[in-house]
Amino acid sequence: MAASLQNAAFSLQTKIPPSARLSRPTTTKPLNLSFSGTFPSLNLTNAAIKHRPSSGGGASGARMSATAAGSYAAALAEVAKSNNTLDSTSADVEKLEKLFADPAVHDFFTSPVIDPAKKQQVIDEISKSSELQPHTANFLNILVDAKRIDLVKEIVKEFELVYNRLTDTELAVVTSVVKLESQHLAQIAKQVQKLTGAKNVRIKTALDPSLVAGFTVRYGGSGSKLIDMSVKKQLDEIATQLDLGDIELAV
Repeated sequence: MAASLQNAAFSLQTKIPPSARLSRPTTTKPLNLSFSGTFPSLNLTNAAIKHRPSSGGGASGARMSATAAGSYAAALAEVAKSNNTLDSTSADVEKLEKLFADPAVHDFFTSPVIDPAKKQQVIDEISKSSELQPHTANFLNILVDAKRIDLVKEIVKEFELVYNRLTDTELAVVTSVVKLESQHLAQIAKQVQKLTGAKNVRIKTALDPSLVAGFTVRYGGSGSKLIDMSVKKQLDEIATQLDLGDIELAV
């Protein structure tokens, strides 16, 4: 899959003027995990779990239906469900997420001066090289025809929410200073599964040097729950205690 995406991106890059080519940003990579065997103990249950206000809350379905991106995502999911291709369509959407993360790709498709026929030609090339399903390729062509291809990033996010709801999947975003080993991510996923009772857990990873060491885990509706096991958190707590100590001494 990675090779096909690279080929698609390279093919597209050759059609874009050099002045429009930008460097590819770092993106998170999803890791689907299934649990078997025994993992070393990693107890997150007693870790500090913080909550933040959720933009969608329990009414995420209503919020999605009220947006154009949500409507498109729901329509794609409905087609996939009716064809029994929900998982493979989700894999297609992941490919699109990686492809459109390249600013040059995004700018090519959203440019009003590029002929829609040219965009559809490139979609055909991408579909072949990335082995997209026919209905996923048709979906992209519909977005081009409707001049809503600019919504593709939002549609990816909304489709993920629909997919997670339909498959009882909990998404957890693990942020760390360095890339964690797969066995450590599996431990985290297993603990998130215990905390949420979800049938499946899907992990996405991100890097953040400001954490110093350790990691954080966000899950729940719109990432409303946080498990913070970073050194930064510990340092902040120490700093807070020192400040309180200074106040007590002053009193």
